[in-house]
Amino acid sequence: MTDNKQLHEIQTEQAQSPANASRKKTMPPKKRRRRLGDRKDGRRLRGITPMTRITPYIMPYRYDACNTFADSINVSRVDDLCRRKVKQGMTNFSMLHVILAAYIRTVSQRPALNRFVSGQKIYARHNIEVNMVVKRKMTLDTPDACIKVIFDPTDTLDDVYEKFNKAVMDNKDEDGSNGTDKLNKVLLCIPGLLLRWTIKFIKFLDYFGWLPKFITNLSPFHGSMIITSMGSLGIKPIYHHLYEFGNLPVFIAYGAKRTVYEPDGEGKVHKRRYVDLKVVTDERICDGFYYASAFKLFRRILEHPEQLELPPEQVFEDVD
Repeated sequence: MTDNKQLHEIQTEQAQSPANASRKKTMPPKKRRRRLGDRKDGRRLRGITPMTRITPYIMPYRYDACNTFADSINVSRVDDLCRRKVKQGMTNFSMLHVILAAYIRTVSQRPALNRFVSGQKIYARHNIEVNMVVKRKMTLDTPDACIKVIFDPTDTLDDVYEKFNKAVMDNKDEDGSNGTDKLNKVLLCIPGLLLRWTIKFIKFLDYFGWLPKFITNLSPFHGSMIITSMGSLGIKPIYHHLYEFGNLPVFIAYGAKRTVYEPDGEGKVHKRRYVDLKVVTDERICDGFYYASAFKLFRRILEHPEQLELPPEQVFEDVD
């Protein structure tokens, strides 16, 4: 364990050295022509195993394919990183930015995590799209705002901070423009009975991938992942269901940080900070071994978040 710790510290020092500070980002993904069966938001995967391909027909509904798990992650280094970033002038920097950056980095190394199921077919999403519902003000009567942020697999922690904060600030004003709110208001102008049929028609279009792109861009039910902070509400994380409408494959909820005093192998007690996570996944996009590998990597990144300050050395693409 000591050797591994020393090795990590050496790698961290090298990553933060001036020689590596200007490391180039990885090559962009190879260009692919859109083929018959592809969607606007993803390309259909044809090289996956027959077992994986048939699973959406056996479990046609997302709620029938939900797996849940819980984890507790040591975020002591995340706390140190957040304090350093705030001192550097990033006043709103928080653990949320690190969690998002860690997930994006995980997707860059485990691309099957960014798949989705639509119309009983499995697709690889073109972008990493993260959804989150935020309170414009922390009061009971203040409306929520749904934000969607598009990230690149090569994004660093600073990139994530800038993109996410911009989206939040654009939606903080109660009178501000929000495309999702405007779309909902338009739909609510339709009489109730007719609205039910309108929603069914929208689901029909989405099943075949015919839904207009501007709707999927605004929809909080389409994306790579949706995340919620229960800690900001003062409660523990919950297992949040996946929505049948749309194609979100992962829902992450995390709670407030808690302090734990733990003894080491020598009997010395150390103060550590943990955060509890609860995750709901669509098991149809990849097998359990892949999910386990992805979230173990996610945990390792959060326990050593300094690596997020540089782009990944390599980005892996999903199968054809």
